[in-house]
Amino acid sequence: MDRKFKRQEYARYKKLGDKWRKPRGRTSKMRRYEAGKPDMPAIGYGSPKASRNLHPSGYKDVLVHNMKELENLDPATEAARISSSIGNHKKVMMLEKASELGIKVLNK
Repeated sequence: MDRKFKRQEYARYKKLGDKWRKPRGRTSKMRRYEAGKPDMPAIGYGSPKASRNLHPSGYKDVLVHNMKELENLDPATEAARISSSIGNHKKVMMLEKASELGIKVLNK
C-alpha cells in the first residue's frame, strides 16, 4: 500500500497543493514530529527492495523500440512497453510476435 504524504497545512489554504514539501519552520510541530501531526516521509516507509521499480503486475517494465529488443526479453520476468514512436503497422506486427513468444505487452 502506498502512503500518501501531504504538505503541511494543505487543507487550510486552497492555493497550497497537497504535494509533499518538507516543513522548514522553526516552530513547526510537524517538523518536530509532535504527536497528532501528520507523518513525514522516512526511510522506513520504503517498499521492499525485491519489489521496487516493478510494474504492479510484478514484471520489470522494458521500453521496446524494435523487433530485436522484443525478442531479447525474458517472458518470465520482463514485460514490454512499445515505444510511442512506433507506427501502427509495426506495432501490430510487434503485438503478434509478442503473443507468439508469450511476452506480456503493457500498452496494447
